[in-house]
Amino acid sequence: MAKLSSVNKNERRKKLVKKFAGKWASLKAIADDEKLPMDERFAARLKMQGLPRNSHPTRVRSRCALTGRARANYRKFGLSRLMFRELASHGMIPGVTKSSW
Repeated sequence: MAKLSSVNKNERRKKLVKKFAGKWASLKAIADDEKLPMDERFAARLKMQGLPRNSHPTRVRSRCALTGRARANYRKFGLSRLMFRELASHGMIPGVTKSSW
């Protein structure tokens, strides 16, 4: 089980990302538009720097939904490898069976 503070910090980051997603997208579009003058594009970059650091999507860590483990997660299921194996062995994940040949 991961530290509760780490899990909570990641949840706060997710909220910030959601809150500032539109602003990031609009500023990024302005900064990348080569038709605009250079000073306007530079001003957009400065505004992007002024946004909270944790509001960028790359700051969010993928974690297991059950344990909060940060490593070895399957995106499709939102579970760590350990929980995935345990739940799959008990038949609690639909469509997943242990292979044997």
